[in-house]
Amino acid sequence: MSTVSQIQSKVIESSVETKETQKKSRVTGKTIGKPELSEKAQKYYEELKKKYSNMDFILVSTDMKEVAKSQAGSYANANKMVVLIDEAKIERMAVDEEYRKQYEQIIGNAANKLPELQSQLETTSANVKGFGMQVNDNGTASYFAVIDKSLAKQQERIEKKAEEKREAKKAEAKKDAKERLEELRHGDKDKVHKDSDTVTITASSVEELISKINDYTFTLKSDSVKTDAEKLVGTHIDYRG
Repeated sequence: MSTVSQIQSKVIESSVETKETQKKSRVTGKTIGKPELSEKAQKYYEELKKKYSNMDFILVSTDMKEVAKSQAGSYANANKMVVLIDEAKIERMAVDEEYRKQYEQIIGNAANKLPELQSQLETTSANVKGFGMQVNDNGTASYFAVIDKSLAKQQERIEKKAEEKREAKKAEAKKDAKERLEELRHGDKDKVHKDSDTVTITASSVEELISKINDYTFTLKSDSVKTDAEKLVGTHIDYRG
């Protein structure tokens, strides 16, 4: 085959590949938003999920990336590590070998550390409802875990009620005691929409995630034996990563 013919053949192949890449259709399964992939990308995505079958993939549409990032904890899975990855990355991973290697290494490293993570979580006193990772644009990953803090909140409510009773007994005037109780109750109502029974802890690595979970549970235990005045002393730890 002549050089001209070879060039023409490559141009035709490139043109066909480009057309195939441009044809996109909705992806079924676990998704956030309405992601679409080309046929080639869909085939690759299925292969990726089979390769890391011990992980739970969720495909994110480009317009929902920030939403997925801000609400990552709500997608956590208690049995498998969730992997949030957007359609643009899958599309490029399907055609760019170097890019694919880079991001598969990120996912693979997380998969290799899963046994360690699960083992460490079992040794903590935290009630972990789920965990996962999000593949970022800059070649890194963010890890998150959802902690059930309902037991801690229940203990906190019991302590508050006990404190209310003590204050009521100490109060010289029943009117003052009643006003204080109403104030405390009103404060609890204000917190309903702000607080939930879970807290999401994020980190830039599995090791950091484990460390932050341990720090969080230690703080809860410490607070449970402190007075209200003592709880006000100390530094604030940002668990959002």
